[in-house]
Formats: sequence, structure tokens, C-alpha cells
Amino acid sequence: MATANSEEAVDLFTPYTMGKFQLSHRVVLAPLTRCRAIDQMPNEAMAKYYSQRASKGGYIITEATLVSPTAGGYPHCPGIYTDEQVEGWRKVVEAVHAKGAIFFCQLWHAGRASHPVFQPGGAAPISPTDKPISKRWTVLMPDGSQAEYPAPRRLETYEIPGVVEDFRQASLNAIRAGFDGVEIHGAQGYIIDQFLKDTINDRTDEYGGSLANRCKFLLDVTQAMVSAIGAERVAVRLSPAIDYLDAIDSDPLALGLAVIERLNELQESVGSKLTYLHVIQPRFMTADHKPVHEDEGAQLLKKLRKAYQGTFVCSGGYTKDLGNEALAHGDADLVAFGRFFLANPDLPKRFELDAPLNRYNRALFYTHDPVVGYTDYPFLDEEES
Repeated sequence: MATANSEEAVDLFTPYTMGKFQLSHRVVLAPLTRCRAIDQMPNEAMAKYYSQRASKGGYIITEATLVSPTAGGYPHCPGIYTDEQVEGWRKVVEAVHAKGAIFFCQLWHAGRASHPVFQPGGAAPISPTDKPISKRWTVLMPDGSQAEYPAPRRLETYEIPGVVEDFRQASLNAIRAGFDGVEIHGAQGYIIDQFLKDTINDRTDEYGGSLANRCKFLLDVTQAMVSAIGAERVAVRLSPAIDYLDAIDSDPLALGLAVIERLNELQESVGSKLTYLHVIQPRFMTADHKPVHEDEGAQLLKKLRKAYQGTFVCSGGYTKDLGNEALAHGDADLVAFGRFFLANPDLPKRFELDAPLNRYNRALFYTHDPVVGYTDYPFLDEEES
């Protein structure tokens, strides 16, 4: 079986050993917000959706899942901070495990990328800063309308360990629900990325200023989870060069390498590797909102991949051919697919057979219907019949 250090030629259907998990292929379901968890509760529709996309020896990641009552930023996203939510997720996990897949829960806090309508008591969202997201971006409201992001409330230094504890407890809850592990959402402009990026983080305490200080919150969260459930069940997702929700850094490569250096040191100190590092390919945007030159984005990803000591997952606009190319060149060990997997529940099979793909309907990405645009995309055998 090929591993991260194998010199054999690999593609999306070369088996892989991801820590203690044996994968039969390398086509990963990326975490995708779907807004079907009515009142933040995992439900039967979600069990069907995820089990549809599960395959024996496949690996799938949940949508971003709230670690606390203050973590939300979109309508009807699931939580994992109450006993009822844990029990709801247990049924989803059982449906996925029945198909023989490995299932991780992505743990998330939106930080300033929220609105008082999603906050307890209508409070301002919490963040490392009190600067709001610019009017370039809007927040999806419960009634389907779009609104401006409000000014967040800057966290006091003494409050930050409480948010770390929310992540730690959520990781324990995920294991209690039966998940195989958790992915820390440290990307795309949410609270961890807000601490990491130097154009957002304007703190003057131990969590702001230098690269080391800006990395501290992520490392505190990761260390807390590793201590709670073991490094082999913890993964991290980063997007150093993505400017989504104004999450811009003046030196994305330096930031990515600084985080990786600290993750490598953490792995060495605990004597066990994290499950993987997941980095989003900066294929579409940069700090000046112009398209990234393909070579520039690829070179950044290559440097981060080379620096990280462990399994490396890439995502961001990959096709089957681009995924195979990344694997063949050693730029990643696994490739995560989003929109294609959303519209093709049997995506690994379609890739393997070179079968045509269903087209996704963007207008239905974030609706709340339990079937339409969610579990009604056809399987290949249904189309053939």
C-alpha cells in the first residue's frame, strides 16, 4: 500500500494509509456548508446525504460544525456542543460507517463572520479584532436575504482560553458521537484565520503582532485537542493565500511556513503525527483580488507540502486530471473535491469509470430543503437505468 513516503507512481485510486486509517482511494469529500441542519440539529436528511457520498475505504469530512452557541455565522448549520446534537450526529455517523467510510467532523467558529441574529441574545459576534468585514462581502440571513457584516466585539485576553476550551470540548463530543476524528477549521476568514492574518489581527497582547503570536491561538486549539483525543485523530485546515472575507496576509508563504513549523514541533513533542494538514489551493484570488497565476499558486502549495511532515491534503477547484497531476507530482497525498462531490454522490466511481458528471445547481447550495439540491442528485446506475 502506498504511503506518504512511497516513490511509486500514484493516482486517485492508489490506496493510502492515513495514520491509522486505511483508505481505498484518495478522493475526499471536502467540508461543504449546506444549511440543512434545522435549528442546528443533525437530522435524517443529513444522514442520507453523507451516506450517499460514503464508500468503502473512502474518506469524508462534515460541513463546518459549531463548537459553541457563539460560533454560528450562517442559517441552519449543525452544532456539536449539546447532548442532543451529539445524539443527532451519532445517527449520521452510523449511516456513514455502515458504508465502510472514514468520517471526520470539521469544527468551526465563525468569529466576526457572523451577525447578531446568529448570536445568543443578539450580541455582537466575537473576534480577535473589532474591525468589521468590508462591504465587499455580505452575510446570508435566516430569511434568505443578504446583510452587511456588523462590527464584532474584540475578545479580551482572558476570554480566549474559553474559546479554546469550546474547541477542546467539541472534539470530545465528536468522538462521543462516533466520529473517527476532527478537522480544525483554521481557514477562509473564520475565527482562527482571523487570528492568523496580519491585516485582521491588530492585537497588542500575546495573541497579536509577531508571526509567533498570531499562530498562538491555532496552536492552543490544536494542543488542547491533541491532549483530549490524541494527535492521530486531529487534522488542521489552512488557507494562507485565500482572501475570502477579507482574510488577507501580507506574506502568505511566511505565514503558512510558520504554522507548519509549529505543527511539526507539536508532532515531535507528542511523538505522534496529526492525521493530516489540509491546505486550500490559492487558485482563484489574491490580496489584490486578481486571479492567482497558476504557477504562483502551485509553487506556494509545493513549498508548504514540502515543509509539512505528514499527510498533506489539497483542495480548491480540482478536477480529476488536476487531482491526479497533484498526486503524481507529489504535491499532495489526498485531494478533496467540493462542488463535484456535492452533485455526484458516487464521484469516486464516476472518476474511476471516466463517466460524465452531473452538473451542480449553485442556486440550491444553501437552501434548506431536505431533498432538492441535496439528496436528489442521481447516481450513475440510476441514470443508466
